[in-house]
Amino acid sequence: MEIRLLIVDDAAFIREVLIQIAKKAKISVVGEAADGEDALEKALSLKPDIILMDIVMPRKSGIQATKDILAQLPLTKIIACSTEGQESMVVKALEAGCCDYIVKPFDVNNVIKILQNTKIAQKPREGING
Repeated sequence: MEIRLLIVDDAAFIREVLIQIAKKAKISVVGEAADGEDALEKALSLKPDIILMDIVMPRKSGIQATKDILAQLPLTKIIACSTEGQESMVVKALEAGCCDYIVKPFDVNNVIKILQNTKIAQKPREGING
């Protein structure tokens, strides 16, 4: 099963770094978002398996976006991304429903390991039984 990934970060260069890491892990990046509002819209339309979610962003925080996304797409796995020293924010992200977190600057092998070890729920195919 191909893992479908949405990358959410307000910094374009961070999104690009994560895209390259996903390619190395043979994970398909289905979209990018630059803030929490955009993340919600993209998640609802793309229905990714995993979202890498920056915590601190403009318009809507990653914590609020996580709550909003999981309210509508409860099978989606969201992994919080934070900079070192934001431990209290990581706790809030986990309380909001994130299943794991990674710390910036990224350790490439750690990110790959977390992405590959995230258990993806089997989603029913659209069109079957209705």
